Amino acid sequence: MLTVILLVILSPLIGWVIYWYYKVHYFEKYLHKIPGPKRLPLTGNALDIPSTLTMLPVLMDYYKQFRTNFKIYIGAQPYLFLTEPKDLEFVMIRRLYWRNPIYTSSSQRWLGFGLLTSGGNQWRKHRKIITPAFHFQILEEFIEVFNSQADVLVKKLKEESKKGTIDIYPFIARCTLDIICETAMGTSVNAQDDYDSEYVKCVNILLEIAMLRSFSPILRSVLYPFTSMCRRENSALKVVHDYTKSVIASRKQQFLSDADRNVESSDSLGRKRRRAFLDVLLEYSKTDPSFTEDHIREEVDTFMFEGHDTTATSITFALQAIARHPEIQKKVYEELQTVFADDPNRKATYRDLQEMKYLEMVIKESLRIYTTVPLLGRRIEKDVEWNGMTLPKGLMITMFVYCAQNSDSTFKDPAVFDPGRFNAENSKGRHPYAYVPFSAGARNCIGQKFAMFEMKATMSSILRNLELLPPVPDHKIALKNDGVLKSDNGVLIRLKMR
Repeated sequence: MLTVILLVILSPLIGWVIYWYYKVHYFEKYLHKIPGPKRLPLTGNALDIPSTLTMLPVLMDYYKQFRTNFKIYIGAQPYLFLTEPKDLEFVMIRRLYWRNPIYTSSSQRWLGFGLLTSGGNQWRKHRKIITPAFHFQILEEFIEVFNSQADVLVKKLKEESKKGTIDIYPFIARCTLDIICETAMGTSVNAQDDYDSEYVKCVNILLEIAMLRSFSPILRSVLYPFTSMCRRENSALKVVHDYTKSVIASRKQQFLSDADRNVESSDSLGRKRRRAFLDVLLEYSKTDPSFTEDHIREEVDTFMFEGHDTTATSITFALQAIARHPEIQKKVYEELQTVFADDPNRKATYRDLQEMKYLEMVIKESLRIYTTVPLLGRRIEKDVEWNGMTLPKGLMITMFVYCAQNSDSTFKDPAVFDPGRFNAENSKGRHPYAYVPFSAGARNCIGQKFAMFEMKATMSSILRNLELLPPVPDHKIALKNDGVLKSDNGVLIRLKMR
């Protein structure tokens, strides 16, 4: 009886050991020439990265040790981290990979197989459907929304300026959520009036869990459904999915009502309603039954996340950088005074945003140092020849964009915040894949122009009304990688009325 019990207990462990040994042995036949840190049996290098807060420092330490591409193992699964621009280009321009940026099933439970997580023919079909929603003529119509929501944000921040030091991220996140709902989804949710937004909280929870799972063999195993983390994820998923379903239902009701009456969609004042991203999906679903309700929800979940959270962190880090560099803030403000010389109080136009050249350089430098998505992933679908060796099917490739953009091999004094890096003269001769904050190649960010205009409109509105100052006492940001770069201890600044 005791023997049977011992066999029942030990059999899974023995199976795990055998599986680990043969899988690592298989991959090492191909990867043995690539440097990497010493790994432990069964867990690999997973114990080196216990949290999302330690992830980037540990990975950067590996890079400093090897000064080139390197590999790590999470359990028996190898990850090849690419740090050189030429190697990022090699991966980004090819179509031999399935994209899975957060590496785990968590992303699919949340986003399904939307534009961010799908691959192959489905990705190409959906990209083709969605592309018209980001035509420059449509983007120009969104400027009004950027301005109106920025006005609400400025009003909130003026009230907060009386309190001294504040964490600016929650205010920016609620603003970008309002913007994406009104522009891309065609519905208003008034998130800026909800100081305790459950949606924003739950998105942050899902991102953190996804990254924790990607670097933990235990959390990626069959044991995960029995953990408290899984229960926490399920609760967050319900909130996020219910939120997006309500957004879809609101717009669909208006869309079907207008279609039944055979009229152009219009608002309460009789003005032609903007054609939203969600309208494009609803229109297409009427002509192609294979584009289902689930496909619509997956794409909406994807754009709700990408359109609010990534932009929110990008704006937040750029504002704190400006607050810490008064000479840069002065130049930005002088440029805005020139752009709005005819009327300092008028709203920004499409042309105004195009003329904000120095502000754009500031944003680009912030995106370099505070890389919005530090890691981009691919899973190889078939063996690939690379640098004189074979990369085997099943290998996970991680494009370490944060490292590439903060490496002294490409950027002199990379820790120094210098917007001048992105003027025409200094950009000459730089490898085109040394700076890829919106990815690159066929799978580049479809909303990058949208995001840049939104960032310019929001930041210019803030800076025309408020002076940004560093917190007292000084506050050192604790960067963490939750799939999207965040600060674990907030982003604190002080605000002063102009």
